[in-house]
Parts: sequence; structure tokens; C-alpha cells
Amino acid sequence: MNASQATLPFGNKPSPSDDIKPSFRTKTAATRLTPSELAEIETAAESAGKPLSEWLRTAALSAARQRPADPAELLLAEVWAVRYVVLSLFQAGALATSEGKALLPESILKIRDRADTRKLQQARKLLAEFVASEGKDVGS
Repeated sequence: MNASQATLPFGNKPSPSDDIKPSFRTKTAATRLTPSELAEIETAAESAGKPLSEWLRTAALSAARQRPADPAELLLAEVWAVRYVVLSLFQAGALATSEGKALLPESILKIRDRADTRKLQQARKLLAEFVASEGKDVGS
């Protein structure tokens, strides 16, 4: 597809992002490209099966919404995960021992997976709570 080709708003197959599109977009963003840059993004949009404008919007918003890695956040996430794993293993081990059973490898893997799934969210929550409490202390 090139920039002069029009795309029909109702193609043969619906776009997966149709359900999440805002009802009305009123703003535009423009940029200048070399002919080779334009060809490159047209090829990428075509490969993705999307109209150029939709592909550009998706790529731009994806890049804008990515958070840079904050070393403190990553470190706190790992510390939280280690704490979660240790406490969960102690609890699971004590429960297994009290029931006369062994702690199964599957249980250990589940604990690890839960820690990995939740660690970044928990680190962000802890940091947000810390920042909020710092703001309250400044006013005191």
C-alpha cells in the first residue's frame, strides 16, 4: 500500500483494535520522511495487514506508553519477589510438614511464577505509596 491508496473503512476483516478505538479522533500529528523511510513503514504496515495510519498510530502509542526501566523499581521488584518466595516457601513447607507430606516441585514452581507475575506491580505500588507518604511528611 502506498500513501496515495485509499483504504476502505469497512474491509473484509475487522481490525482487532476496532473494539478499543476511541469514538472520534480530532487531532493529527505530522512528520516528514524520505522516500525510503516512507517505503519502509508502508512495507511494515502492509506486512502487519493494517492501513498505514493505523499502523503508525499503534507504533507511536506503543512507544509513548513504554516506561523506561527504572533501576530502583527493578531492584525493588526483585527484592519483593525474593521476600514473597521465601515467606511462601516457609508457609507451604510448614503446611506440608504438618500434614506429613513433602513439598512438591510443582508447588515451588507455582510460588516462583506467582512472584514473577506480581513483582513489578507490587514494586510500583510500594513506590507510589512511598512517594505519597513523602508528600504528606513534607506538609507536616
